[in-house]
Amino acid sequence: MGSKTGGSVLPIKRAVEFEMLPATLSIDHRMQLARDCGFEQVECPTTPLPAKAAEIKQAAGKAGLRIHSVMNMDHWKYPLSSSDPSVVERSLKGARISLENAHFWGADSVLIVPGVVDASNSYADVYKRSRESIDKLLPLAERYRVIIGIEEVWNKFLLSPLEYVSYIDGFHTEWLRAYFDVGNVVLYGYPQDWIRTLGKRIVKLHIKDFSFREDPQAGGRVAKWVPLLEGDIDWRAVHDALQEIGYVGTASVELPGGDGPYLKEVNRRFEKILSGDVG
Repeated sequence: MGSKTGGSVLPIKRAVEFEMLPATLSIDHRMQLARDCGFEQVECPTTPLPAKAAEIKQAAGKAGLRIHSVMNMDHWKYPLSSSDPSVVERSLKGARISLENAHFWGADSVLIVPGVVDASNSYADVYKRSRESIDKLLPLAERYRVIIGIEEVWNKFLLSPLEYVSYIDGFHTEWLRAYFDVGNVVLYGYPQDWIRTLGKRIVKLHIKDFSFREDPQAGGRVAKWVPLLEGDIDWRAVHDALQEIGYVGTASVELPGGDGPYLKEVNRRFEKILSGDVG
């Protein structure tokens, strides 16, 4: 295969986003479908409803599917970096519910987007405000023993792996690390480079693919999300980088949802990525 790793399988658990499972099914059937399609774990969105949280926990347990992480939901609409204290408080409330969900479900991480840079909120202000907000969450994270995973997204913030490292290290705590999304950085970097720079700071991974290919109908190059192994990410290089840093944990696929045959194919491609069999 030509890979320096020889195609060794990475010790990474395969997880699926709960929102990828058909919404037409009950929670019980959605969890069972994930298990039947070969996934080992699941990442669930925040819910403020205790009855729904209990239903999700019971369904995952019944299917033998571990809830490994919680996707915080309020950080885009109500950024932690907002200049409006009421917006920040709304975001903090959602993040606290996420940490409570994680504790209840037995998850060990919560994904949080730290801030959003836009025309009304400067980079420097977002940097300062987001740190102040996250500082307020860390005592609860430590109490519940749940790691806050800071994700890099298209929020015009933390645009280099060196800054990502500096931001995380600046908190001086084991309860805040990086939730690294392989697909999100390809517009301005190489995932394998970010992985090596972040190293042990990575607590969880998101897996998706991206393409910059020529589109004759569009009359030029088009950037778009595509199915796994159909984009321009060098998955062999990503595999090697993850092996080099000794990453042992969970990776969640974050793709459009679909039915059983679709999810089985997603899992098959996921397995190829983790085995290095991508040549």
